[in-house]
Amino acid sequence: MLKLYDYPDCPFCQKVRVVLAEKDLEYEKVFVDLRRQEQKAPEFLRMNPYGKVPVLVDDECIVYDSTIINEYLEDEYPLPRLMPEDSAGRAQVRLLEDYCDNSFIPPTTTLLAQLRKPEAERDQARVEQAREELRRCLFYLREKLDGRQFLVGSDFTIADAAFAPRMIVLGRLGFEFEPALAPVQAWVERIRARPSVKALGL
Repeated sequence: MLKLYDYPDCPFCQKVRVVLAEKDLEYEKVFVDLRRQEQKAPEFLRMNPYGKVPVLVDDECIVYDSTIINEYLEDEYPLPRLMPEDSAGRAQVRLLEDYCDNSFIPPTTTLLAQLRKPEAERDQARVEQAREELRRCLFYLREKLDGRQFLVGSDFTIADAAFAPRMIVLGRLGFEFEPALAPVQAWVERIRARPSVKALGL
């Protein structure tokens, strides 16, 4: 059976869990307590030298990094498909997933960290900067959607899975969709309705 070394609140673990659910794959979850630095333990570092979750173990195969894990799952368990068949479409999925990891998740992480603090202790400049970065990301996604149901056409892909965990908690970050972002809001609702995303319990 597949084994996922996981931390429940990590968006990178969450996007892998979405893909596992989309493919209806059974797996064992192994909790790695990041607060106790369990990801830095020697036995974990033998699986992932970077000391990060998630890590997927499939028999003798060990795969780390959420993006690589999801592509491995697509290769090894191809149905239902979560990547387009054409190379241009696959490139778009990869570009959007990379954009999510490097441009969308960081400002949401900043906002979550700041909003957990008492109001008097928050760095308001960082909060405003993160909100502005997030707004720019959402306008970029509006262009990418361009009337489509999902980011790369009519089908849910690994790119949509990457955005799902943090996209569906924007309300908790005090973010409200302005009218110009209605297409993005509609896409978020389509994502939120998927059983794989509901299963995250966010």
